[in-house]
Amino acid sequence: MSERDVVVIGAGLSGLSAGIYARLNGYPCLILEQNSGPGGVAASWRRGEYLLDGGIHFLSGHRPEDATSVVFREMGVDLEGRVAEMNVYGRFLDENNGRRVDVTRDLDRLARDLKGYAGEDLETIDLFFRGVRRFRGLDAGTIGLSRAPEQTTPLVKMRELWAVRRAWASFSGVYRRSMSDFARACRDPWLRRFLTGLFLPDVPVWFVSFLLALHADGGLGYLKHGSLDFVMSLEKRFRDLGGEVAYNAPVETVLVEGGRAAGVRLGDGSLHRSGAVISAADGRETLFRMLGGRYLDKAAVGRYTGWKLVPSNLTVSFGLRREFPNEVPLTTISLMHPISLNGVKIEDLLLRIFNYSSAFAPKGRSVLQVWVEADFDFWQSLREEDPSRYAAEKRRAADEILKRLEKHYPGIGGQVEVGDVATPATFRRYTRNQRGAAMAWMPTPRFFRTSLRRTLKGLSHFFMAGQWVSGAGVIPCLYSGRQAAALLCRSDKKPFRV
Repeated sequence: MSERDVVVIGAGLSGLSAGIYARLNGYPCLILEQNSGPGGVAASWRRGEYLLDGGIHFLSGHRPEDATSVVFREMGVDLEGRVAEMNVYGRFLDENNGRRVDVTRDLDRLARDLKGYAGEDLETIDLFFRGVRRFRGLDAGTIGLSRAPEQTTPLVKMRELWAVRRAWASFSGVYRRSMSDFARACRDPWLRRFLTGLFLPDVPVWFVSFLLALHADGGLGYLKHGSLDFVMSLEKRFRDLGGEVAYNAPVETVLVEGGRAAGVRLGDGSLHRSGAVISAADGRETLFRMLGGRYLDKAAVGRYTGWKLVPSNLTVSFGLRREFPNEVPLTTISLMHPISLNGVKIEDLLLRIFNYSSAFAPKGRSVLQVWVEADFDFWQSLREEDPSRYAAEKRRAADEILKRLEKHYPGIGGQVEVGDVATPATFRRYTRNQRGAAMAWMPTPRFFRTSLRRTLKGLSHFFMAGQWVSGAGVIPCLYSGRQAAALLCRSDKKPFRV
């Protein structure tokens, strides 16, 4: 490979994006992926006739009128016919009091439903929805994404802020606090639980407000054919542009010569020399292992030792001899009697029912998936030290969850044709992500206030992409690959082409 070549570590969304933009700018590019296929955490897999999807929950920015849709067009990805409309953001069922709320696009109806259940919290509900309504009709999806921090000037920031001036009030005051802090003002404990369950409890209120406004405007959808179909469209585009991908090729070391990234060494000892390296791998793996901790500053050490991660998950999927035509695709069930799984108290079940497309199961059948919080240390040590007990504990977790689903879907236990359990150790094995965190950093108010650079001081022609520098989500990850390619062009003093 020549000195003009680029090696990209990781064939997830960010790595494929970086590869596509590198090729669009004339760089010969090789993507190295430790797994046997692309996708990273955006994964789908088959079990018999069933397609199980543990990746992308929903998609935004896909409509032609969305500002973020430019990244799909630039990458040559055709989403026509690939996205199903989201009519209900989620259903919330509480076994303790029988309350049920559907988060449809009708914000007025949602506010009425909440007030009907939590009459003591009218002011808090009104305050929350004022924040949501300011985002209605506002295309704010590209804020902070158009350029990497290294290329973001004060003028760029001013333009972005001016474009969303109508929602300034929704970014300030109580809306800057986390949802859990905001919900403490609720007198009704059910409302407190509902608000924190709309996304993650540590995200800022403005983030949830923006998300609900986007949903109300019809800006959210489901991938009809699952995550893998979307990922494969990116891989095909990269290959069509002349890019190369090598699978089962885990990178162990980033080569550095004279303060410049010069390629990588694989686990089998083979070398791939290059003029630049883009890592779209796990941030800790990249900085602490592949680079040996040589380019860490105090801020980076603080992040990787002190920042909160999105909790690890246990993902239990069932292929069922049953259809769910009247169920919404996403439901949160608050349990009357919590489940104890390996020391973790499970109070809520997050259900995904893949009934918005025929791609996931044969006619007359369905895929139902449940996500619950899990203890990474327990599952990782069990997998390494006692594989037979590891398998038994996975079966026990699936059985416990099935028992709880019987209350809502009688007879479901006898309709299971396929069962599959992915633990935090599974996520770790396939992605090398720190503690099996499928969504990296918890998107706290502090996270959104921190500018995470894509370059490292003292190391030229090395760039980072992915959710450890951009945050989780399809759009941020795709843009992070774009930003890495733009920084590469800047380093080579050449214009960035899209």
